[in-house]
Amino acid sequence: MSIQGIESVLQQMQATAVQAGAIKQPDATSEAGFASELKAALGKISETQNNAKLQAEKLEMGVPGVSLNDVMVDLQKSSISLQLGVQVRNKLVAAYQDVMNMSV
Repeated sequence: MSIQGIESVLQQMQATAVQAGAIKQPDATSEAGFASELKAALGKISETQNNAKLQAEKLEMGVPGVSLNDVMVDLQKSSISLQLGVQVRNKLVAAYQDVMNMSV
């Protein structure tokens, strides 16, 4: 995958985070670094997994108002977000290896 593909995925992640209200959209004056964006994305993945685990525990305990449908949707969201994170990591590692193998 080219750098443009990675940038496209990063822009999609930023747009999704902005829609969810998780992070502010960086403006022209504030430069958000790659590390902070990556940390925010990992935090969102962790938050999604923790929320799904909490919902599953509530369902097991029989808390009223927690339906099986909602729990299954939350578990699928956490699974998909983890898969996306792993794929992004794989693409970043592949891009790093490509850059390191370039002759100067």
